[in-house]
Amino acid sequence: MQVRRWNARSVGYLFAGLLVALAGWGFWWEPASLSTREYDLVLPGWPAAAGDLRIAVLADLHTGSPHNDLEKLQEVVDATNRAHPDLVLLAGDFVAHGVVGGQVVEPEASARVLRALHAPVGVYAVLGNHDWWFDGPRVRHALEGEGIPVLEDRAIPLVFNRMPFWLAGVSDFWEAAHDVRRALTGVDETHPVIIVTHNPDVFPDIPARVTLTIAGHTHGGQVAVPGLGRPVVPSQFGERYAIGHIVEGGRHLFVSTGIGTSILPVRFRVPPEISMITLRSGVPHRQPSL
Repeated sequence: MQVRRWNARSVGYLFAGLLVALAGWGFWWEPASLSTREYDLVLPGWPAAAGDLRIAVLADLHTGSPHNDLEKLQEVVDATNRAHPDLVLLAGDFVAHGVVGGQVVEPEASARVLRALHAPVGVYAVLGNHDWWFDGPRVRHALEGEGIPVLEDRAIPLVFNRMPFWLAGVSDFWEAAHDVRRALTGVDETHPVIIVTHNPDVFPDIPARVTLTIAGHTHGGQVAVPGLGRPVVPSQFGERYAIGHIVEGGRHLFVSTGIGTSILPVRFRVPPEISMITLRSGVPHRQPSL
């Protein structure tokens, strides 16, 4: 009987220790981490003549959430610059709003750190729902005041390796017009088009002529439980657009897991990341005949 009591007590200790370890992992170690993750996307709509385009996606920074202060933001900027992207896209939710243990970091302070991002094709942003809940015009003014254009339902022409393409920003699906048609007004249909938006729920409205749509917002659910999936994904489509590269009807979407946290400062098996996307052509490049 003594042995059985000891075994039961040992199991209890082990179980309690496991819970403490999981809590430490989910609430401290993983959300405090940072990695740069590489993705290769082979896209039929990206021209072979342009070569490989490297895009750094910084989504859901939520500066002010636990483990995500201005010092961490500087770490994100430095790591992004070391990756030598051709283009940097900031996919919204710059502020922390309503996260347990968070604090307000003024968007002007965050923008001053973000202005150090470097990319030859440029650095561009869209706003997220948390930015609108805080003060959308103020967040936009802070970013643009530091030289970072905010693309809200508008597009601009860009050039990479002498190949013209378009970058269109679609405003937030929850808190703004998310007017895809307006965003694509004036876009040359003979050129590739990349869309950046915050919430991937707009993806069903994206036309097939768009080469790639890039989004954040979901945080990959923040928690991924083996065998159970992602219990909480802030999307009307559940896990359909939760994470990574999704292809539907020949249309391509990439959703970054982002860097910060919202509501609860927890991440489990969905670590914060700088998403480095390399766009490669799915169409063989034909050399001109001599």
